[in-house]
Amino acid sequence: MDKSAKPSAKLDRKVYSISSLKFDITDPQFVAILVGVFAVVLTFGLCDAGKTLVWSQLLFGRKVDTHTSIKENVGEYQTNKGVLKLIDIPGHERLRMKFLDQYKSSTRALIFVVDALTFQKDLRDIAEYLYNILLDGVISRNNPSVLILAHKQDQPMAKGSTLLQTNLERELNLLRDTRDKQLDSLSEKAVKQSYLGKEGKDFTFSQLSVQVDFAETSALSDDPSGLEPVKNWLASVA
Repeated sequence: MDKSAKPSAKLDRKVYSISSLKFDITDPQFVAILVGVFAVVLTFGLCDAGKTLVWSQLLFGRKVDTHTSIKENVGEYQTNKGVLKLIDIPGHERLRMKFLDQYKSSTRALIFVVDALTFQKDLRDIAEYLYNILLDGVISRNNPSVLILAHKQDQPMAKGSTLLQTNLERELNLLRDTRDKQLDSLSEKAVKQSYLGKEGKDFTFSQLSVQVDFAETSALSDDPSGLEPVKNWLASVA
């Protein structure tokens, strides 16, 4: 080899330093590297919250027939500041944390979609899911922006984002106290995890180090303004 030759400026050499290796594009590890090239935004929510409709309207400007998924949906969302990798995570409770673990290290922002028609009935499940996300060590270190959507606002019985926030703060406060008492009952105090919010005070989202915003949206109506709050928010985090 000619030692005087300059190293290639190609991206594969710069990143991997061993461009002679052959990669299988179906390899999940290779896919993870590609995802890392873009800023990642994850959309979460329980089953039937409407998160896949939000994802499809943002990427394709149209509604799609949806069903409970066993894999993620991935697409590129263009803003005036750059491209975001928008990933829709399955809502099934047996799958959601698996996909969170796969993408959380490269996540810049999180969109948590809540069904504004039924959230009071599902409040405990929603709060537990959000609690686990907010206290995840990797996510906490990345300090992503968080947007919580009171979705399906085109429906007459949908509740607003202010009521959603109040209910979530109350339920997260109860959940935090329950989890804390369970940990205090253990003999080994070292297992105690990070604390959500500020000790000695009722929980509010303003206590978190991450920025949490709320918005009201709908992806079901034909009105394109139904997702305008999400589009503006995505432009701010790009």
